[in-house]
Amino acid sequence: MLCKLNIASAACCRQIEQEPNQSLMNKREFLRTSMILGAGTIVAPHIASSCMNSAAQKGAMASLVARDAAGKFVQPDLGYDYNALEPNIDAQTMELHYSKHHAGYTAKFNKALENEDLHSTDIYKIFNAISTLSEDIRNNGGGYFNHNLYWKFMSPGGGGEPTGKIAGAINDAFGSFMQFKDIFSASASSVFGSGWAWLILDVNGDLRMTTTPNQDNPLMDVAGINGTPLLNIDVWEHAYYLKYQNQRGSYIDAYWNVIDWNFVDALYHEATA
Repeated sequence: MLCKLNIASAACCRQIEQEPNQSLMNKREFLRTSMILGAGTIVAPHIASSCMNSAAQKGAMASLVARDAAGKFVQPDLGYDYNALEPNIDAQTMELHYSKHHAGYTAKFNKALENEDLHSTDIYKIFNAISTLSEDIRNNGGGYFNHNLYWKFMSPGGGGEPTGKIAGAINDAFGSFMQFKDIFSASASSVFGSGWAWLILDVNGDLRMTTTPNQDNPLMDVAGINGTPLLNIDVWEHAYYLKYQNQRGSYIDAYWNVIDWNFVDALYHEATA
């Protein structure tokens, strides 16, 4: 199960960090070298079949990260026009959010990796060792990946209620879709300042709700609750302020009208396969 391998790998990284008589710099150099070599020291021997290994991914998970021929991270195509989510998400917000904010995180992430002389192009291994890396990598790597997910979780034909396997899992975990919707909305509303709300599959195979500050995500070893992301919402003000001003709750309500439940269901299928 992919999510279980994710969490096992993160725990392994944390165990390495706690080794005695090892300086912070030595730990950083050790983890950086390990990632350059493919992270075998950190998560061997099952890394090749884990979703922590980008090269092994297929389907929905594989669409979340894009790289060019030189190995640099690039923005995946948005997949729809800037005005396609109107009236729920306005075109001006979408254009600024995608072409300025997300593009900025992408460029700064690549620059931060270059500055750290970190040559791993596997973002999942980077997240598993994020506590040993710079704030620039943490903030911009999270900003790059979290937005890749966010765009995928929306579509012009989205909204309504989930169907398929994820629908049953939500009902089992939260009692009903409406109860889940209320809890998710409350979680998103509760984020202080800037951050994200998430639906994840945790190490035990349970659906859970969590939030992260700034550009952190549940794949990072610094997260309070680790798990495989299945749905998120961006509650940074740049995601909604042009249309909704300080009415974050109205933006959250509108988000339900554009959620692509087919993509959420595809991620859930892959995470539980």
